[in-house]
Amino acid sequence: MSPWEQQREAARRSALNALKRARRSAEKAGVSLSDWEGEFLDSVGERVREHGRAFADPEKGAPGQALSAMQGRKLKEITAKAKGEPRRFGRRPGRAPEREGDE
Repeated sequence: MSPWEQQREAARRSALNALKRARRSAEKAGVSLSDWEGEFLDSVGERVREHGRAFADPEKGAPGQALSAMQGRKLKEITAKAKGEPRRFGRRPGRAPEREGDE
């Protein structure tokens, strides 16, 4: 097996383990995932098992990675929700960005 194939296999295993951990920690903590979150974990896991990666467009993720950048972010959000951590993703509350001409 070439080093490239080894790296892809390691990324595949890592992604599958992260998906399993997210679901397991939510069940253990008694946090109910939304329908969308449950479907997301199922479909991404299925695509990673079947194809070795969960996205088709190479511009959406790094070469050799199993999850795209946005899929990784959503997985982190689900994991944080399962751990009961406060939501820190997305826009920060506060004042709106200033625009030219607003005076």
